[in-house]
Amino acid sequence: MKVLVTVKEVAEADDDFAIEGTDIAESDLEYDLNEWDDYAVEAAVQLAEAGIADEVVTVTVGPERAEETIRMALAKGADRAVRVWDDALEGGFADVASKVALFEAVVDEEEPDLILGGVQAADTGFGATGVALAERIGFEHAAVVNHFDVDADAGVAHVHRELEGGVEELTDVDLPAVLTVQTGLNEPRYASLRGIRQAQRKEIAAKDLSDLGLTADDVESALTITEMYEPESESDAEIIEGDAGESAGRLAEVLREKGVSA
Repeated sequence: MKVLVTVKEVAEADDDFAIEGTDIAESDLEYDLNEWDDYAVEAAVQLAEAGIADEVVTVTVGPERAEETIRMALAKGADRAVRVWDDALEGGFADVASKVALFEAVVDEEEPDLILGGVQAADTGFGATGVALAERIGFEHAAVVNHFDVDADAGVAHVHRELEGGVEELTDVDLPAVLTVQTGLNEPRYASLRGIRQAQRKEIAAKDLSDLGLTADDVESALTITEMYEPESESDAEIIEGDAGESAGRLAEVLREKGVSA
């Protein structure tokens, strides 16, 4: 059984940052593995340790810089990685459809039995890539998964899903399938020193569009970022300090000024 894990390098901005064009200045960004994807990697590695998965492969879309992040997944136990990038993707905004086209091509090559990914990305907040991929490739899927077991012999995953209002759904999903997982699914491990050393020898296959049989038109984004700016605050917040009596008095004064209290 082969497990493919979609992972993403996400950017986190400093508290104070500058905007350059339609993006945040590169010097004000720090990169890390997407938190939700970290849980997906751990789930896949646990399947391998249990003898259920024979191979764990990660796939990401990103420039060469992203390999440092990918190696963290390899250090935690993934067997090898695929990194997709092309000059046609440089400087553009990859929407869900563009990413799905890239992942679909990798799925066609890898032929996994199970695809795992985080339910969303920490930078854009998108939560559609996993389910859109399942629709494109014709796999069954389940989203917002907070627990699952795989019965490889029966070809089924027993899935617990977190729904609105604290309701949990228990369902069976036939393999091959796509599962997007929630935080709290497990406890992601830290990469050991031995694992980090081993990761340096593991394969990261860099592929461009031609390697995947795609063209720039196949991954052209339907979305375009036209402007990025930091919104101005309409008013300043006042922090009321002091003991209970002083705070209550100042609060009453502010409410009277605003016409809230007679």
